[in-house]
Amino acid sequence: MDATNLSDEGREAHGITRREFVRRSAAAGLAAGVGTTAVSPTAQAAQDRPPNLIVFFCDNLGYGDIEPTGSELHRTPNLNRMANEGRLFTHFYATAGVCTPSRASLITSAYPRRISMDETDGRVLRPVSHIGLNPYEITIAEVLKEAGYATGAVGKWHLGDQPPFLPTRCGFDFYFGTPYSDDMVHTHPRGEEDGWPPLPLLRGEEVIEAPVDRNTLTKRETEEAIGFIREHRDEPFFLYVPHAMPGSTTAPFASERFRGRSENGPWGDAVEELDWAAGQVLDVLQELDLAEHTLVIWTSDNGAPRREPPQGGNAPMHGWGYSTAEGGQRVPCIVWQPGTVPADTVCEELTTTMDLLPTFAKLAGVEPPKDRILDGHDIRPLLFGEDGATSPYDAFYYYEGPQLQAVRAGRWKLYLPLEDWTRVPNPAIEPGEPALYDVATDPGESRNMAGDHPDIVQELMALAEKARDDLGDLGRPGKNQRPAGWVNNPQPLLKTRDP
Repeated sequence: MDATNLSDEGREAHGITRREFVRRSAAAGLAAGVGTTAVSPTAQAAQDRPPNLIVFFCDNLGYGDIEPTGSELHRTPNLNRMANEGRLFTHFYATAGVCTPSRASLITSAYPRRISMDETDGRVLRPVSHIGLNPYEITIAEVLKEAGYATGAVGKWHLGDQPPFLPTRCGFDFYFGTPYSDDMVHTHPRGEEDGWPPLPLLRGEEVIEAPVDRNTLTKRETEEAIGFIREHRDEPFFLYVPHAMPGSTTAPFASERFRGRSENGPWGDAVEELDWAAGQVLDVLQELDLAEHTLVIWTSDNGAPRREPPQGGNAPMHGWGYSTAEGGQRVPCIVWQPGTVPADTVCEELTTTMDLLPTFAKLAGVEPPKDRILDGHDIRPLLFGEDGATSPYDAFYYYEGPQLQAVRAGRWKLYLPLEDWTRVPNPAIEPGEPALYDVATDPGESRNMAGDHPDIVQELMALAEKARDDLGDLGRPGKNQRPAGWVNNPQPLLKTRDP
């Protein structure tokens, strides 16, 4: 098969406090610090090596779906604890409004358009696709594996379901999860037409269950994540947890303990179980004396999609997932490492999922790849609250599939004056007219200021043209694009024997 392709004064020094950002006290008594007088052997060994790294990456969870960013529907005490003991990033972006391109960026530190994962065999990859992440790409797991890390992935992959594209071929020593979205089942109308298999659950590259019981996914993902942590407690590890929930169905799944318990139906049940999952992992890190030596990042692949009646929420951002609206790509992000990440603080600088690879490489004591363009940046100064640290981005580009739709620089976001939109992110936008928003003060994108600031419009138009030259645009290849991977004769992932 071929494949191509702190104290209040201390908090002030590191940025505004979380209490100033959102008025709630549910976790006010849980602040910070795991201090002990005796150091365990595990903790002492951890001090002599690079930090462990964990990334939670939820599926379709919106900016407003958790209490630290304002939810009044969902109970998320563990994420409250994370934010109270850590740092909340309020201008953190996924690079796409849908999952495949967004996940590709986190893994490779590149815009989806650069690596031709912006549009595959649809807006996202389908089962039994020819296309996947090119094995030429150097992944975050491969960088960290080279630095001596044990690497594991637990959850939804969605970067290709053929062998060359699976996590175990992309630098992960261990994988447990589903290869694509929870709605891509054999009984789906398109699945019946195109021959999709029953939704598989993989361990490594072997299907161990099909169809998987989707109600159990978050619970089982959490158990596997904890098992990986315990197994690798005595060496540096990178654990990527791309949860399958809340997912893409109209009625998300949750285990029996959480089903029917929230005030927001199945969506709320799924969110509250994800909160539980994060708490379980934090508890194990503390039990093993690894908390102070483990950097944990909790975020989402894109905003909550529109449902009728509404389920997930992106407030105060405008719009829904699957779009270039702020609500489609600006996602919740909490960073936690007691004693290193300043407690109960907020970072309002623009950062993205593309920053994880270069930042983690530096934390691991190695350099990110130098033989290709990476679009992310080392954001350690922002993670750790260094005085005067600012966003490394001159511009951030919003692509809807292959179409460049918007650009942000500083506080300003410009929707380009397009005549034909592949998908209109804001009904107030007039075809052929620019729309300029101050998304620092107007994340709801309610006040078009293009007429007041023609100079800023022109500056952002010039930045957009740079992106078109570099990354390309609809019907226009970019000078520095790289191909996606391709296999001939793709085969469905099927269970062949009992585990």
